[in-house]
Amino acid sequence: MVASRWHPEARRVSLELMRLALLALVVLTACGRVEEPLLEEVWDPARAVPPPEKPFVPASRDRNVFFGDLHIHTAFSTDAFTMGVRAMPEDAYTFARGGEIGHALGYPIQLSQPLDFAAVTDHSEYLGMVRASPPDVPLVHRSIRERFLEDGRLSLTWAWFQTVTRMIDEGFGPDAEGSATASRDAWQEIIAAAKRNQRPGIFTTFVAYEWSRGTDGGMLHRNVFYRGDAVPELPVSSLVAPAPEDLWAALEEQRAVGMDVMAIPHNGNLSDGRMYTKTTLAGEPMSREQAAQRLRNEPLSEILQVKGSSETHPLLSPEDEFADFELHEDLGTGGAGEAKGSYARDALRTGLEMAHAEGVNPYRFGVIGSSDGHNASSPVEEGRHHGKLPILDGSPAIRLGRAYLLPKSLNRGGQWNGGGLAAVWSEQNTRDSLFDAMRRRETYATSGTRLVVRFFGGWNLPADLTARTDFVAAADTAAVPMGGVLRARAHDASPEFVVWALMDPAGAHLDRIQLIKAWVTPDGASHERIFDVAASGGRVADPTSGRLPPVGNTVDVAAATWTNTIGTPELRVRWRDPDFDPEADAFYYARVLEIPTPRWSTYDAALLGVDAPEPTSIQERAITSAIWYAPPREHE
Repeated sequence: MVASRWHPEARRVSLELMRLALLALVVLTACGRVEEPLLEEVWDPARAVPPPEKPFVPASRDRNVFFGDLHIHTAFSTDAFTMGVRAMPEDAYTFARGGEIGHALGYPIQLSQPLDFAAVTDHSEYLGMVRASPPDVPLVHRSIRERFLEDGRLSLTWAWFQTVTRMIDEGFGPDAEGSATASRDAWQEIIAAAKRNQRPGIFTTFVAYEWSRGTDGGMLHRNVFYRGDAVPELPVSSLVAPAPEDLWAALEEQRAVGMDVMAIPHNGNLSDGRMYTKTTLAGEPMSREQAAQRLRNEPLSEILQVKGSSETHPLLSPEDEFADFELHEDLGTGGAGEAKGSYARDALRTGLEMAHAEGVNPYRFGVIGSSDGHNASSPVEEGRHHGKLPILDGSPAIRLGRAYLLPKSLNRGGQWNGGGLAAVWSEQNTRDSLFDAMRRRETYATSGTRLVVRFFGGWNLPADLTARTDFVAAADTAAVPMGGVLRARAHDASPEFVVWALMDPAGAHLDRIQLIKAWVTPDGASHERIFDVAASGGRVADPTSGRLPPVGNTVDVAAATWTNTIGTPELRVRWRDPDFDPEADAFYYARVLEIPTPRWSTYDAALLGVDAPEPTSIQERAITSAIWYAPPREHE
């Protein structure tokens, strides 16, 4: 959500909503109660399941992979509170640690297995103010659960309309007496909850917040994270630092006085082409100093979350058959958004072009996933999906368009996906170790699955590397891991890359490993190519198209089940670039696909006993941070 008012496209939508509401007032049928099976479950805080005991994980020189969610909102965020959330930071950490909490609709929610780390990232704009001084909106007077149990679709639609149009047309920037105190109190509780739930070696928390800058065309939001307990008196908001450059300057001032901090952009897919450009927000060419400043402050980007994938788009990667994964419908198809400048792969390519021309690359960033859950939770498991914002997508009936009298085009929650997770290769599960790993970009994004991926690149790798029991130690000696940079060597040999992928033990078998390469030609233009480098079942690429045949699909749509009778639990591959040019800037990253499994909407449809909408299945995936090749250049 933007800090105050939505952009002009949303205003057009608000007019459509008004017409719809007037029509709904004369629709006197379909006013019966909404059928919602989840409401038969009632969360009882006195009987809630506590977080399970989680074992201590000792430090390892070879590094462990830890999975977490670095993007969670609570009732301290304006949009969350207004749309029904009352859960607090303590609830968020209880949930992340594997405990049971209550959803805003009153049913219990819980992960199937705990996370390793998490961060509450409430919006810094008007932090805690709406909770302290609630506005006159429907869910302040009666809870969304009460409305579902007692009201019909007409009344629910009217409550939805009042809430959404209030946010669109009036915004939520309260100027009530005591509002500054409310923000300070909220920030102190965020800090205290992180401290209470910190378990070195078992579970890690980060003190964090979201800086939420909206433009006339989209979002430029960032989450901000601190290494330790040295944090500012209040978080920086877009009200006082309106441009990304202003935020970076504020963060650099904080580092100068001992606050180690980084920012992670998210939802580039909703930025209308403004997240990853060659200019500043004001439209001026980005200077070398500004490019270096961005690189210092933003070592990662979040590319998978509830509001869609920001890896790439079919308009940007027309040869990529998997580029259409969980896209937000408004983007890149003549709708509200511009694809160019909105996606991570395009940004990485832009960085290569800038390095080629100017010798500095502001977009040498790694990648993570996270959820952007606003119910103090991570709705990342497809079979346990419970939505982002309660009134928009908090139940199967809402998500499948059966709760309100709304056309499909306005059912925003039904367009969102299950979110993602951040995977970090770190020596141990502590703030320092995880923060250092994120800073060096040894991270990858998943769509919610916990499949394990290692990715290394180098020259003259040991011939038996993929078979060695000391694989990681040998790779660390001869290569660089994901997030690293390969410097030019005295010879022209092509670099080699090794990828090792293991299935999520509680998830699906693997389909394939792909390597995505991009490079710059002498004219300064970037190009990309996708290589299928390993596949299950002995499949080989078609000699004409160069593509692998599909892995198959075992999903039973009506039952929302699948079987691991196809695919494989593990894939390892060693690959050498066949078209390496030692004079060209390049990057490589790995993408690992699982076999198809049911989408959250298919689980919802099975619960409600209705036909599942398309797509009925998805291929969950992991996307690694890149490894860059940097040739010698005159700029250095």
